[in-house]
Amino acid sequence: MTGLAGRVALVTGASRGIGAAAAAALHGAGARVIRVARSLADTESPDRLDCRADLTDPAQVDTLAKRVLGSWGPPDLLVNNAGGLLLAPLERTAPADFEAQLAVNLRAPFLMARAFLPAMRARGGRLITIGSIADHRAFPENAAYAAAKYGLRGLHEVLREEYRGTGVRCTLLSPGPTDTAVWDPVDPDNRPGFVPRHAMLRPEDVAEAVLWVATRPAHLDIECVRLGPA
Repeated sequence: MTGLAGRVALVTGASRGIGAAAAAALHGAGARVIRVARSLADTESPDRLDCRADLTDPAQVDTLAKRVLGSWGPPDLLVNNAGGLLLAPLERTAPADFEAQLAVNLRAPFLMARAFLPAMRARGGRLITIGSIADHRAFPENAAYAAAKYGLRGLHEVLREEYRGTGVRCTLLSPGPTDTAVWDPVDPDNRPGFVPRHAMLRPEDVAEAVLWVATRPAHLDIECVRLGPA
């Protein structure tokens, strides 16, 4: 995949932050973009489809897949971006909080991959999974979030093996702290040991990396990309 004109790109968690920036970058490069998020209203135009869906719900993912595959066909690019952040010490992480982190950060991308990769196999394409610095580095107050993100990296590595040689290429993109709304309740500017928001990556930085991976030639395999503030 080099040029994106006429290609179909599906981006999850696309109503804000990294997902919104990635969808805009791909659309700007000529892709027909399907944006998926719980907060979007269902709208459709020739070059963009917005779908409201809770991707932690298998039934809603199945409904989404039937709609997309039936009217737009298999995507050329799937960006598994939807996720959520929880910072809490182990003692203050309730089992329900742990399950919620697994649902949004691991179950949702699993369900999306299961729903779309088999259809993508016939024509090739790319799966870009948005991970985190927490998928390979441990931090305090990250028990639930890191468990989900480490699991996501494991899922990525298995998918690479299962789809090796099929034309579907899988890339894990792991950004460091990125200035999005997930940090609003954390207030990292006033917490020792946290990167201040002005020094974080911008969503557009991660979107540029998504666009770079998406536009590499089909023969080029990119296992992982790690981004961080300078």
